Amino acid sequence: MTPGEPPRTGPRVVVVEDDPVNATLFRTVLEKRAGYLVSLTEDPAELFAWAHQGTIDLIIMDVSLAHSRWNGAPVSGVDLSRMIKSDPRTASIPILLATAHAMRGDAVKMLEESGADGYVAKPILDHAGFVLQVQNLLRDAA
Repeated sequence: MTPGEPPRTGPRVVVVEDDPVNATLFRTVLEKRAGYLVSLTEDPAELFAWAHQGTIDLIIMDVSLAHSRWNGAPVSGVDLSRMIKSDPRTASIPILLATAHAMRGDAVKMLEESGADGYVAKPILDHAGFVLQVQNLLRDAA
């Protein structure tokens, strides 16, 4: 897979993450444990282009995105998730929010605000459980 290009076959996952260590961990776990094709981005325009092309099966969305901007303004993963879920062309793409900052009650609030389908706390300690959560979201969306 070429960097910056969405995957073309099999389960396709896009990880929207501003921390290169976390992005690499997500990619490695999903590729090695589940055989998924994983693309990484922080660029909302790239994410939306892939989503509109129908080349994404699931999105893992970091809640706090330090470098992401849309129409010149900073955006969070909650903002991007809400935009994807409010567009009829992309609303069916499952989104798994990922954050290291939320407490238990915050997760429910973020899910409600974003329209995302699930939540995972970072760092990912239980790799098998994380893969199972992703597999379940993909199965439910199929």
